[in-house]
Amino acid sequence: MVGPVIKNLPAGERPRERLEKYGAENLSTVELMAIILRSGTAELSVLAMAQLLLAKFQSLQKLAAASLSELCTVRGMGKTKAIQLLAAFELGKRLQTSRFLQDGPLSSPQEVASYLMPRLSLLAQEHFLTLHLNTKNRLLGTETVTIGTLDASLVHPREVFKAAIRQSSAALILAHNHPSGDPRPSQEDISLTRRLRESGELLGIPILDHVIIGNQNYYSMREEGLF
Repeated sequence: MVGPVIKNLPAGERPRERLEKYGAENLSTVELMAIILRSGTAELSVLAMAQLLLAKFQSLQKLAAASLSELCTVRGMGKTKAIQLLAAFELGKRLQTSRFLQDGPLSSPQEVASYLMPRLSLLAQEHFLTLHLNTKNRLLGTETVTIGTLDASLVHPREVFKAAIRQSSAALILAHNHPSGDPRPSQEDISLTRRLRESGELLGIPILDHVIIGNQNYYSMREEGLF
């Protein structure tokens, strides 16, 4: 048996009881994860399992970006426990971004980046998204267009603007991430942006910006004078 079984711990050391008595903010990350995972296995306690997860992925941020299959490679982690973790992390991401759906317009590239970073900054693959805005630049929602290496030949204007027409979007902001952490655009990024801007002008749905997310930093093509 690796690590103490929760039921064998003194009541004052059990994560659930400690949360009830002291509040969630006073528990360690391992204890909070143990509560979400609920139980260990015959060979591994839930506290030890939480420690293994953090050790494998090195940080909570990288753990939150892990896929279902990656989580299931950790000892003791079946599909059910991995899904529980993914659901908890997704709720956290939605909490971070929910105000952008409720508050005023997206008025600056910095606000756009703040909205995107919880979702994009630690992903291992490139994700190309469109942000849909109404006539007052309020966010209507986002659409994932492609996942994988951003190739201008594979991103067709039809796929980009189909959702915009369906949602009656007044304008779009393009966005994608660079897993390398460097948000500076490639020539491919710039060429794709120009092609989509031209299509948007023909359709009457302007592209307002293309924001690239790196490792806790961003690049705005509008801010940098590429628009």
